Amino acid sequence: MRHGRGSDRSESFGEALLGAVLDGAHELPPHLIGPLVADVLGRLGGRRPQVLLQDYGQLLLVPLPGEGLTDGEPQVIDDSAAGRCFLDAVPVELPDNDGVRVHLPLLDGGDQVGVMAVTLHSVDDHDRRLLFRISGLVADLLVTKHGYSDLFFGVRRREPMSVAAEIQWSLLPPLAMIMPRVAVAGVLEPAYDVAGDSFDYALNGDVLHVAMIDAMGHGLDAATMATVAIGAYRHARRLGTGLSGIYDFMDRAVAKQFGPEHFVTAQMMQLDTATGQVQWVNAGHPPPILVRDHRVAQRMIAPTTLPVGLGGSEPRISRLGLERGDRVLCFTDGLVEEHKTGGAEFGEEQLIDCVNQLERTGRGVRAVTRCLSHTLKRARGGHTTDDATLLMVEWRG
Repeated sequence: MRHGRGSDRSESFGEALLGAVLDGAHELPPHLIGPLVADVLGRLGGRRPQVLLQDYGQLLLVPLPGEGLTDGEPQVIDDSAAGRCFLDAVPVELPDNDGVRVHLPLLDGGDQVGVMAVTLHSVDDHDRRLLFRISGLVADLLVTKHGYSDLFFGVRRREPMSVAAEIQWSLLPPLAMIMPRVAVAGVLEPAYDVAGDSFDYALNGDVLHVAMIDAMGHGLDAATMATVAIGAYRHARRLGTGLSGIYDFMDRAVAKQFGPEHFVTAQMMQLDTATGQVQWVNAGHPPPILVRDHRVAQRMIAPTTLPVGLGGSEPRISRLGLERGDRVLCFTDGLVEEHKTGGAEFGEEQLIDCVNQLERTGRGVRAVTRCLSHTLKRARGGHTTDDATLLMVEWRG
């Protein structure tokens, strides 16, 4: 219906609240996001507002500092209402001394940025709608502003980080992406000292492109090699090159830069999110695992070629049709080759047992991947002498 010149265009209360976030957001300095959130929630009658960000180790939710925001100790993700909100990406409301404490997930493209929390005297559906929309805008602000400041990096960092890890974290896409047809989630360990492991993904139209790599060695040498490998992968992918061509491009890039004694194991996948058809190339990497109906159905063993950098033959492309709800778990060898002190390797059988136990919980890929990484680390006695990386892809159909 077309409105005439006399239509009411006055600003409603809800529009004014959202407008307070939007107006001038493009030139808002990063350190003023917190005060802006506190002001907007205060107009809604909110008290003790908090913005909580996930630490790099994915163990804690850490309060963002800022005028008007409530500080406090970091909250343990596995043992708090904010953590439940974070893991399941759903609002959590709890009775508080003077009202209701509301926790809302800060979502951006399905990635979980953190949690926004506030206490209200009471909560109705109008409050919930406004809080949901405000949290969406706050998440977008945090994502768009983080590249202009070290503030958010500092909040999320709970222990010293190596230079190699600094490089690797700067390479990564968001740790999770949840879309209607497909979901992706990854974890890197040790978070503050990772060097040669990395992963990448991109959703281009109906096709999800995924790569996981493990550069030989440790420290800066491994991080530098991983940077070249991921850069070559992205360059070839963005040219529209097929999987065989991507392997060849990465192989030549690593060999030219580092010489014949250096290599990177790699796995590249393409998933048609419309049909569930997945194809992949394995270059000396552990085979991925297929999870179906919440149990490991098979190890996706397929022909392999040499790791990139060693001049392997043209790789054979493997193919598989996924069923709705199937999950594909990719991992690096550090996950299964770790030894307990004086003991045997952790091994793929233990990995499969852990996957089966966690899959029974029915949680989303982001929560399952995170819990799997931490469960495996505990099972290894807390030791991680090599990088141990997980990446899970779910075809949602």
